[in-house]
Amino acid sequence: MNKLFKKLLEKRGIGDDFLHPKYEDLADANILPDMDKAVKRIIQAKSHQQKVLIYGDYDVDGVTATTIMAKTLEMAGVKDVSTMLPDRFVDGYGMSKRLVERAKKEKVQLVITVDCGSNNKEIIDELNQAKIEVIVTDHHEISGDLPEAIAIINPKRPDFKLSVASDKKNASLSNLSGAGVAFMVARALVKAGAIKDGMEKWLLDLATIGIICDAMKLTGYNRIICYYGFIVLKKTRRAGIKELIRVADIKRLNSTAIGYQIGPRLNAAGRMETAEKALKLLMTESGAEAAEAANALNALNEERRAQQQQAIKEVEEYGVSEEPVLVVTGKWGEGIVGIIAGKITEKYKRPSFVLTEVDGEYKGSGRSFGDFNLALAIKECQDILTSGGGHAEACGVRLPKNKLDDFTERINNYYRSLKLSDQRKYFDVKEDLSVTELSDIDLELIDDLTKLEPFGEGNKEPIFRLRDVKILSMTKMGKDQQHLCLIVKDYWDSTLKIVAFNADDDWMDLSAGMQIDAWVTLMENEWNGVRSVEGRILKLSVAI
Repeated sequence: MNKLFKKLLEKRGIGDDFLHPKYEDLADANILPDMDKAVKRIIQAKSHQQKVLIYGDYDVDGVTATTIMAKTLEMAGVKDVSTMLPDRFVDGYGMSKRLVERAKKEKVQLVITVDCGSNNKEIIDELNQAKIEVIVTDHHEISGDLPEAIAIINPKRPDFKLSVASDKKNASLSNLSGAGVAFMVARALVKAGAIKDGMEKWLLDLATIGIICDAMKLTGYNRIICYYGFIVLKKTRRAGIKELIRVADIKRLNSTAIGYQIGPRLNAAGRMETAEKALKLLMTESGAEAAEAANALNALNEERRAQQQQAIKEVEEYGVSEEPVLVVTGKWGEGIVGIIAGKITEKYKRPSFVLTEVDGEYKGSGRSFGDFNLALAIKECQDILTSGGGHAEACGVRLPKNKLDDFTERINNYYRSLKLSDQRKYFDVKEDLSVTELSDIDLELIDDLTKLEPFGEGNKEPIFRLRDVKILSMTKMGKDQQHLCLIVKDYWDSTLKIVAFNADDDWMDLSAGMQIDAWVTLMENEWNGVRSVEGRILKLSVAI
């Protein structure tokens, strides 16, 4: 074991239970509220050959959760199962009127939600009135009274959170994504004897993608699911995932590949057209159909990326205000405004709202960080909003066009009233370990770091600070010379290649011979069969 890795484990307090978690240590699925009721109702649906409709969401977590639930019911022997996803542009998030209409038309007897439903009391009441029973499986915060459903399986139910508050291990159930909750339903059906023991493990690949792409904490039970999920992913039977790996040209299946290559392609369907295309990809067993669907998602993702880059370019060219909260408007696809807001918040290190014109109004998304809670902020503007909701770091809003100035003023006045200080500290890059001898950064360390995968919330990728290294050479790369490659050496003449894509302008003023400190993450590079270690630059400073 590399000595830097040993130090890292000590600093993070990581033991063997994290490095080598046991599948059997997963919580008993029946601990979750109403799980026994849901299992009983699903078995009843099988026995009476009832028609079941699964209703999901249009993001990656929703699509993977829908697929998990559909495959779960199939394994449990429920024959008449259909699926439905909301249309971002028609329905918005959550259960919709169209769901009620379709369930009535198709004479559905049971609706099972995934990744939504906890806050859809009115729609569930309508289904109840039509004699259509509902099982809710969800993971979102609950506002108001619980709806009248057969079962509401949500680890964020206040009564459940209170019951496991003192149990640190089971409390981590609240970090499950929608796909994670759906996977627990499969495990409960295994325990009930409705599904053959072990068959549920083939759903771990989907659960892992949903958990990572929904930015859930990768500790506790999520760590166990994702640890074994990557084992399944590497031997996945799913034609759609195989084809996504192909079109994305993924060489190494890790959290970066899931979060930045597979996730965006699955999300592109719901952002640009319909999430049904992503669902079709995951559900199909046909290689030819999967290839066609993967190519289509890849094209949608390219289109999404081009629109996103153009929008950000327009914002930069137009310029932003000096206000503490940025509010920008334009004529952009409403499916990408959240991504644009995230990029703008990251670039200008200020909370932001990005609004686009929809049906004579402004509709858009907000992104924040640190101590500025968007859910509380938009409550201050409820009287001028058509609608709005969300949580601390992300929200959605809709408002009349003539209320734009009022909204901008109100949101910024609220920010100032909080008297927040030093919020940019939340963007600071902080090292896990400082390194003075570059020879300690070797392939053994790279191999050791893979034992911590997947990286994400609660298990960040380790950052190393290269102290007082000298720049031996500097190369600018790319069509617009926007990328940077440095070869640096330490006091003992050991060297390391470190690179930055779309490097900060200030870094381009560096030159050979300078002494710097560099904050990097590490990765393996392979060229012509030769393995080497590279650093990805997160921050640079001239050594004093």
